This record gives sequence, C-alpha cells and structure tokens, in this order.
Amino acid sequence: MARAGLTAERLIEAGAELADEVGFDQATLSALARRFDVKVASLYSHLKNSQDLRTGIALLALEELADRAADALAGRAGKDALTALANTYRDYAREHPGRYAATQFRLDPQAAAAGAGIRHSQLTRAVLRGYDLAEPDQTHAVRLLGSVIHGYVALEAAGGFSHSAPDSQESWVRTLDALDALLRNWPAS
Repeated sequence: MARAGLTAERLIEAGAELADEVGFDQATLSALARRFDVKVASLYSHLKNSQDLRTGIALLALEELADRAADALAGRAGKDALTALANTYRDYAREHPGRYAATQFRLDPQAAAAGAGIRHSQLTRAVLRGYDLAEPDQTHAVRLLGSVIHGYVALEAAGGFSHSAPDSQESWVRTLDALDALLRNWPAS
C-alpha cells in the first residue's frame, strides 16, 4: 500500500531538491526513502527505480529551464537574446546545480520526445533568427552555442576558473561578445 501523501510528482520534486543538495548522481531511491523516513520498497508503487527517478528529475529540470529561457527571450533579438539565453542557463546552474546536471542526463527516445528538450532547441533557434543563418549552418550554430554555454557552466561549477585572473564573470562577458561576433560573421561553407 502506498504511503499517504507520496506521489510520483512529490517524489520527483523531492528528488530534484536532493539533487541540488547532494548532487544529481546521489539522488537515488535509497536517499529519497531516507528523506521521507520510509523503506525503499514503499517508493516502488510510485517509481520503478533510480533510473525512473533521475528521468523524472531531468524532465522537471528541462521544463523549468525552458520556461525560464522563454520568459528571458520574450521581446529580445540578436546579442540581447543570446545574452539572455546564456545567462538563464548559467543562473539556473548556479541556483540548481543538481537539476542543471540532470538536464544533461541521457534520456531514452520516448522520454526525450515527451520532454522539453525540443523547446530548448527551438529557443536557441529563435535566438539564431536574429543572425539570419540558414540550414545547415543553423544546426551547427545550435550545437556550438550548446557546447560553449554548457561547457563554460560545467567548468565554472567545477572551480576551473577560480584560481586565475581575470574574474570568471569578465571571461563570460567576453565569451558572449565573441559568440555574437562569430554569429554575425558566420563563415561561408
């Protein structure tokens, strides 16, 4: 019998909070059971396993981040939109490190199709409309932006920029300036 008050949604939200506190890889059914002071077996009526929990956290995080990005992009174009998108990802990673890590979790095709990953691609393409890139260059630019933004955020979160000058924020601004310049002067095929 399911414990009163426990639902898959409540467990996934608690799992996301746990991921932010202890890391996405540590968000397991065992850790969640300890949080609710229940036996792991009592969670199986809501979630199949830790993979199911992690998938739920990833889908939640992708949705939250897509909503924030959409709000940030409203009414913006060009470099302003690029900066808004990039700052949204960076701010989310700082506020929710475990959830942000979950956005990089490899989803199975069915879960990916049901999630907000497609919205992220659409939002990035919306930014790129301000740079007038046609296919296949637009796809290359989506991949470039994702690589740079996620790579910078991951390195910064790991402390990779904390032991040298200039300050990470200064480099972030210069990186966004460089991306804007590159997108405005995209090389011909």
